[in-house]
Amino acid sequence: MIRGGLVIVLMVLLGGCHSPTPHPRDVNDQAMFGPSSMRVHPTFTRIKDWSGDGKPDGVEALVELQDQFGEPTRASGKVIFELFAYRPNFPDPRGARLVNPWIASLATLEDQNARWNKALRAYDFQLGTDQIKPDKAYVLTATFELSNGRLFDRLILEPTRQDAHVGKRQRAGERVHTR
Repeated sequence: MIRGGLVIVLMVLLGGCHSPTPHPRDVNDQAMFGPSSMRVHPTFTRIKDWSGDGKPDGVEALVELQDQFGEPTRASGKVIFELFAYRPNFPDPRGARLVNPWIASLATLEDQNARWNKALRAYDFQLGTDQIKPDKAYVLTATFELSNGRLFDRLILEPTRQDAHVGKRQRAGERVHTR
């Protein structure tokens, strides 16, 4: 009797341990909650040194898709990034394209899991290149290709100052001097 009850309890518990099956968005859901805009996040997109050797390895780009309410959302498709020299005082600040475009897929569950940053609710990309210098400005463009259209954004990556105290902790009572 106890053994039979234990088997039933185990079956009920194991029955609730499966992963949920997603429900596809219908036309109304897609219209309401599908991506309507995109931005290359200006705070978290930056020139980055991943290897720790003191030289930049490329650009870490954070792409946020937003629905019509301005809330972050996910979508499938592909993102095409291009990096250009920066031309100040021009209506179009894009100068010469510096590297071949980076193409990143967001078409599969694996792609989504690899790129999605849960804390920031955006997609994270590491765009490697040895053509980038921290003391120069660049224009990074992103095109998100959906099955039914495209979204665009661009960001000017400002040069980083060598004497800046970015990322350094300040001890209590210590003064930080910048030029």
